Amino acid sequence: MRFIETVYEKLKRHPKRIVFPEGTEPAVLRAAGRFARMGLGTPILIGNRAEVEKVAAAERIRLAHIGIVDPATSSEMETFIPRLEKLARYRSLGHDQVRETLLMPNYFAAMMLQYNLVDGLVVGAGLTPANTLRPLITLIKPLPGISTISSCQMLDLSNKRYGERGVIFFADCAVIPEPTVDQLAGIAIETGKVSRQLTGNKPRIAFLSYSNKSGSTRAAVQKVSAATALAKQRAAEAGLEMEIDGEMQADTAIVPDLASIKAGDSLVAGKANVLIFPDLNSANIASKLVKYLAGAEAYGQLLLGISKPCADLSRGATDDEILGVAATVGLQAIQYRTLYPEN
Repeated sequence: MRFIETVYEKLKRHPKRIVFPEGTEPAVLRAAGRFARMGLGTPILIGNRAEVEKVAAAERIRLAHIGIVDPATSSEMETFIPRLEKLARYRSLGHDQVRETLLMPNYFAAMMLQYNLVDGLVVGAGLTPANTLRPLITLIKPLPGISTISSCQMLDLSNKRYGERGVIFFADCAVIPEPTVDQLAGIAIETGKVSRQLTGNKPRIAFLSYSNKSGSTRAAVQKVSAATALAKQRAAEAGLEMEIDGEMQADTAIVPDLASIKAGDSLVAGKANVLIFPDLNSANIASKLVKYLAGAEAYGQLLLGISKPCADLSRGATDDEILGVAATVGLQAIQYRTLYPEN
């Protein structure tokens, strides 16, 4: 059984409401139709009803059990406007401009999520990352003690020798170009939490570099080494059950035979199920190569450090990928308050 099938089975027991701001994207509509038919919950599409219905007819998608919300006619608009006007970033815009902002589906959907009208949000099939992330970062509260939003991606590999029976997490593949030591440590801890929640397995987190605990004085290596030490400290202080090690090369992290040679005393090397990359360049490149060259099924990006479950898709995502990400976000929503009790 593919790992995503276990996600579907868990979500069927606790169906969730997932909002899709791109309600007229054909792939989103196809995924929403499947989400509803599979009994995973209620998909809610944002957009003009007539336009959504036109695309649905062209795609031969039945809209039964699928919600459609048009911001221009929604009764929630007059509730959202004063709430947005209170935020410092929008206070000077004026009533009419605030309303224009909320007419944009990604902003309206973010407000729906922030005020608990839905359980999760999935966006990005047709929008650039800048357009998808801005409303999420500005309208949805960060988690307590978190100052930076980041992301992780869950991959289900065809070769089940690696990760946790083929399931492995990469971070940060989408948000922070050059993470600091503090940000890298935070990315690791938050990805470890998501990994534990979604798989039930103990996170074994490897901080990746081009060296294996070399003691190098190069800044890039020292940053990864310092982030590893900080993440260990934070995990211990929080009482989190996760193993953390680094810096280490990618093959050392996932190949047992090499790990025994290069890092024999490590509790992570050769068994890592969470890989933390030193920067966005390396993480994004690696995730794309693994997806296309190794045939991995990729689900993400799952946003980290935000108080509600959200995901930012890659543009051009297929309906299979959108469905899998929506189900993963729904599964996160089931236990989000347990995972973040102070939220």
